[in-house]
Amino acid sequence: MATRRNFLLGGSSAAAAALLLAACGGEGAGSTGGGAGGGGGEVDPADLTVGVAMPTQTYERWVADGNNIKKGLEDKGFTVDMQYADDDIPTQQQQIDQMVSNGVAALLIASIDGASLSAQLDAAAAANIPVIAYDRLLTDNENVSFYVTFDNYKVGVNQANALLFGLGLLDENFEEAADAPAGPLNIELFAGSLDDNNAHLFWQGAIDTLTPYIDAGTIAVPSGQMDIEQAATQRWEQETAQKRMENLLTTHYNGGEELHGVLAPADPLSRGIINALQNAGLGPTLSEGLPVVTGQDAEIASIKLIADDVQHSTIFKDTRNLAEQAIVATEAFLNGSEPEANDTETYDNGVKVVPSYLLEVQMVLASNYEEIMVDSGYYTQEQVDSGQL
Repeated sequence: MATRRNFLLGGSSAAAAALLLAACGGEGAGSTGGGAGGGGGEVDPADLTVGVAMPTQTYERWVADGNNIKKGLEDKGFTVDMQYADDDIPTQQQQIDQMVSNGVAALLIASIDGASLSAQLDAAAAANIPVIAYDRLLTDNENVSFYVTFDNYKVGVNQANALLFGLGLLDENFEEAADAPAGPLNIELFAGSLDDNNAHLFWQGAIDTLTPYIDAGTIAVPSGQMDIEQAATQRWEQETAQKRMENLLTTHYNGGEELHGVLAPADPLSRGIINALQNAGLGPTLSEGLPVVTGQDAEIASIKLIADDVQHSTIFKDTRNLAEQAIVATEAFLNGSEPEANDTETYDNGVKVVPSYLLEVQMVLASNYEEIMVDSGYYTQEQVDSGQL
């Protein structure tokens, strides 16, 4: 929507600088301070273990998150019990149960399914252990002390604006293009896993941005699959996205219809979609007719595809900053205080509004990937060239 244009971080050099949302005050809420720090005053990190529950190691970004959190906490002197659950909910439940039984001082949880851990959250509360939801909101339970994440609605806005830019409907300043095609331009929509609260926020930001163009007839969705349930990709799996794209092409583009773009909410999905498009004879590059495909997480394989004129864009969420903010929140709780929130209204988990700290995101394009990804030290140019870490 036009009123949300200020959410955009575009491809210009000025907009490419990494920005954190300034803290807006707001009162934090949640735990009374954790098992070790409830009485106030500085604690000795050497006496404390922080439990870190991560969803999977098969997704590049979660490995980076885990490494950043572990190193940051250990640099502060904490012991870290970090467990990956291989996208298996019972495994994550058992891992957190064991962390609580072992008496961790705080829990950082990136859930597989945000609604699946109520028993574990209740047990943590009974043990006076603060719980920080990490990037994925923990839902349907009051025992969530704090939430650290990126502005996930803006992720969707940026993905949609990247798509509109790639389609020629927005110019390089992300304003209405003077020479915009009249349309209708054909696109298809993909969403993430329905059990991930973030997927709904990504979707909403994107749909709010695209709807005026759909209503005006500038953009069309030939499949008619415009509900999140129809577009969802369980567990964010690349193979699932590729299969759905193949089915869409076979069913809705078998009479010479042209597909111009695909809204893809994450890089593994983007790569699966691109595989399906290329296998169908489209492309192989953007300049040779490959449809515009968006993404998220700035995975190294997708950064190479952007550099190679294959994937159009991605959204960079600097997990170094997210890990740092999670550690700040952990320390605050363990020292008997509350972390600073810059959002106390948005993240209702079904039982309470969870005080949150939101970080900004950046749109990555062929024109700015070197500045954002290489010059910042996140990747080396050699890694981009090879597409491997």
